[in-house]
Amino acid sequence: MIAWLEKLWDRALEIWLGGGVPMIAIAIIGLVMFGMGMHVWLRLRETAYRSVPETTWRRWINHPDERQGPIGELLDFVTGGKSIKQMAFFFEQLRATELTPFERDLRIMKVCVAAAPLVGLLGTVTGMLTTFGGLASGSGGDKTMGVVASGISEALITTETGLVIALPGLFFRYQLARGYERYKAFLAHLETVCSQKLHRDQGREKRELVMRAAEQEIARTLQRAIS
Repeated sequence: MIAWLEKLWDRALEIWLGGGVPMIAIAIIGLVMFGMGMHVWLRLRETAYRSVPETTWRRWINHPDERQGPIGELLDFVTGGKSIKQMAFFFEQLRATELTPFERDLRIMKVCVAAAPLVGLLGTVTGMLTTFGGLASGSGGDKTMGVVASGISEALITTETGLVIALPGLFFRYQLARGYERYKAFLAHLETVCSQKLHRDQGREKRELVMRAAEQEIARTLQRAIS
């Protein structure tokens, strides 16, 4: 098994080096793209927004002592507002700190997905230039055929590698973008629920104040009538 892996590694390294300089750029693009993708995936998992049922976090809004985990911390932050305006400001701050990094990383991944096949195409061009240069300067012997074969190999390897890097990255980014949109929708839904709850509480407090004021006015009127 070890010998087979060593043989496979040597063959892969030989093919990789046969692609020339553009392969270094493709390798960097692949590392950046999948590194960013893993970072986004881990951050989405850390939010834990899918692991807490809606019935649970709705209950946490009214029972702060039961809150726990990332969703509990999020509720502690956004429910600190005493008015609709303050709560909207807290949610705006939350979106700025939570969503902006996702958008930045997904944009970088999008650039990498587009750049990988283009760099592969650049390798194709350089490989064909090497091929035509060998044909133009050679006399048709083994040396010329070696240059031609090397140029064609470089052209094909870079194109294939660029596509091999770009296609999985495209699907990976698509899945991450779906997760990001779901998290964004969760925050919007959470803001709506919290705002409605705060509006109801404020309306109840206003009604209680009006009723107490009316009771006090009635009491004063009765006292004046008796006296």
